[in-house]
Amino acid sequence: MMQDYGSEELSVMLCRLVYLTYTRYKNGMDQTLREQGLTMEQYLVLVNIRYNDAPMRITDLATWLERSTNSMSMLVDRMVKTHLLRRIRDKRDRRVVNVSLTSKAETILEQASPAAWEFNQLTMSALSYEDKHTFANLFKMVNDKLLGYLNPGATVEGILESDLKQRDYVMKKWRKQVQLATPKVKRS
Repeated sequence: MMQDYGSEELSVMLCRLVYLTYTRYKNGMDQTLREQGLTMEQYLVLVNIRYNDAPMRITDLATWLERSTNSMSMLVDRMVKTHLLRRIRDKRDRRVVNVSLTSKAETILEQASPAAWEFNQLTMSALSYEDKHTFANLFKMVNDKLLGYLNPGATVEGILESDLKQRDYVMKKWRKQVQLATPKVKRS
């Protein structure tokens, strides 16, 4: 049961809950993907390359995953060493380096996606359909505010529109792949 907080205390509590929820979600996803030898970050890199019609530039991956190019480059380096990714020089501009999935990554991704999908479903199973919409709308409002803060002077609507188109495209392809890979359960 929620205590009756003042506005400032409630804002602090909400920030703490957002942080705890993200941390616990990440830890749960890491635990789910550990069997395939992946972390959540590695999985998201693989998903984004796979469903954005690979190969991808490291800078584009960094943008997609909202990471610095430097930290994304270090993550890609580790994934190249474990034979999940390969670097490919752009034939038109040799300065540009793209990354693509290896066959090992394709196999791991095929095995990991149903487990990740199931974890996502389990995570949100406590919420009704209406609660999920409310939850999504509230998070969207906070996200919009954060985008405005992080991109002063930019049109937040333009950022959101571009973001939604790309993410919708990736999510549709990911859902289709997961549905194909997930065994159907017969209902009696």
